[in-house]
Amino acid sequence: MSDDPFVTHRSLLFTVAYEMLGSAADAEDVVQETWLRWADVDQSDIASPRAYLVRIVTRLALNRLRTLARRREDYVGEWLPEPLLTTPDVADDVELAESVSIAMLTVLETLGPVERAVFVLREVFETPYDEIAEAVGRTSASVRQIAHRAREHVAARRPRMEVGRREQQEVVERFLAAFVTGDVQALMDVLAPDVVVVSDGGGLVQAARKPIIGAEKFARFFTIAHSRRPAPLTGEPIWLNGAPGIRLELGGVLSGAISLTVEDGRITKAYGIWNPEKLARLDREALLVR
Repeated sequence: MSDDPFVTHRSLLFTVAYEMLGSAADAEDVVQETWLRWADVDQSDIASPRAYLVRIVTRLALNRLRTLARRREDYVGEWLPEPLLTTPDVADDVELAESVSIAMLTVLETLGPVERAVFVLREVFETPYDEIAEAVGRTSASVRQIAHRAREHVAARRPRMEVGRREQQEVVERFLAAFVTGDVQALMDVLAPDVVVVSDGGGLVQAARKPIIGAEKFARFFTIAHSRRPAPLTGEPIWLNGAPGIRLELGGVLSGAISLTVEDGRITKAYGIWNPEKLARLDREALLVR
């Protein structure tokens, strides 16, 4: 039924779970579990269905996050969030777009589970402290302290996102052209000298196991990788996690996604997701809302 609060808030619940977990597959599982809990309660007794549903999805995501944290310790190479194909209008909500960016989700990975939940609910969804406290099982005073610590932690690490959308699209397109054709000089022209390149292959495909720091070092790595490509590489600009990004195909088969952080007309960070298990959501748009 269209007036079912769960249906009304489903996209919100997915967005909360995704921001907490960095995984669309896990977020979908958590949303499904939330629906089962919702279907099992007397809904007439619930004063605020939205707050109730957010509380349930937060608790379930917290449980999942603790399990994932242990699993990610054994992950092969660098772990990056699962990229999402998004609509251009996600970028119109600047705060939402920044919060779901690959760069920000990578920063959120450095928070503990409760810190991450508190930060996401407070900073992104502007949830009242007392509601957050109920969701995470802490007092309101404790949640305020956690929120303050998490805010400072993120502020020290968050990427600057002051570049205009048109400029970012232009830089992304220049990078894409150089990357696909193997033009090393054009690549160097668009990279900041101290660029950081992070790749996630999950041990399933070839990818750098550690971040590559510096444009010259990446150019050497890129030259070797380009010469060993087993098939033609093609790519197209897409909206990735609320920002201009790249979808790549190798021999006509989806092979990766790249998210870029742009500052002063140059790329300062590049995130390449090559793990085939993380590319499933790039063929359908995800509806992210606050």
